[in-house]
Amino acid sequence: MDIEKLYREYFTPVYRYTLSLVHDPDMAEEITQETFFRALKKINDYRGEASLKVWLCQIARNLSFDTLKRQSKTTALTKHDDDESDDYELPAGSESDPEEQLLRKQTAMKIHRILHDLKEPYKEVFQLRTFGDLSFAEIGELFGKSESWARVTYYRSRMMIKEELDEDSL
Repeated sequence: MDIEKLYREYFTPVYRYTLSLVHDPDMAEEITQETFFRALKKINDYRGEASLKVWLCQIARNLSFDTLKRQSKTTALTKHDDDESDDYELPAGSESDPEEQLLRKQTAMKIHRILHDLKEPYKEVFQLRTFGDLSFAEIGELFGKSESWARVTYYRSRMMIKEELDEDSL
């Protein structure tokens, strides 16, 4: 197997999926690099039950969760009450109306909060589809379910997010 070809073909989808989990570009890149390193070490263990993309995303998922656990333990030990901030920075040099930019930023924050509170598997299926750019077939494969299950779960997660947004705007 040509690992360089594998890396070129799957780096972007694995990185995007990892970024959707950790929300930090530098951390996502490190985890993605570690994913390919581990995949290279374990390539002989790959049985072909899932596509390579799904297998790599499973490795990235496990690494992301491990990293976030370690980070939350470290953060809990060093966090201070005065670290919290609700400041919203507007993009520099933008031609849009500042009020419109703030409204978009606040809407994005609402969506992220709703997504954060969404129950599994809805949360992960939404992230895999939206941020990880995985197909419904690949998502179903990742969960050991059908493509239809992935489609229905994604649709339900979207409806849950939409309902929460609609409730907030009342």
